[in-house]
Amino acid sequence: MDAIGFETHDHKGCIRDGLVAVETACAERGLQFTPVRRRVLELLLEGHRAMGAYEILDVLREEGIGSQPPVAYRALDFLVSHGFAHKIERMNAFIACTHPNETHTPAFLICRKCDAVAETHADPASGLLGRALQETGFRIEQAVIEAVGLCPACAEAEAA
Repeated sequence: MDAIGFETHDHKGCIRDGLVAVETACAERGLQFTPVRRRVLELLLEGHRAMGAYEILDVLREEGIGSQPPVAYRALDFLVSHGFAHKIERMNAFIACTHPNETHTPAFLICRKCDAVAETHADPASGLLGRALQETGFRIEQAVIEAVGLCPACAEAEAA
């Protein structure tokens, strides 16, 4: 699995593929992919960046879709609980999952300058955490891995 977020790619295709993947998963699982949920996912896919709930709510309000915080929070809760989006704890924001049909533990690479976020795959059972698991017998059910640094563009600008 590759990191997505810092490299150039077919963004329109990326948005389309993300929506199709979630529509398909919802149909297969018998989940309702309502217009509000779809629009929230579109917003997350369009930006390829983490967005706060109130930022999303502002867009929904401007579009006449909803004006109360529960509208955004319910859609985000649905997307996160089904693996279609992730919460970036450090930023108290949300990002569309770049691998919605794959079982994975995401790791987020967060640029400290521009707040760009890339998602990649982590294996919490390896490395130091894996050794701690073996020593303690602890079983991970959920892990959130967030690394802060500089994205390639900001690192290049800082080096210049």
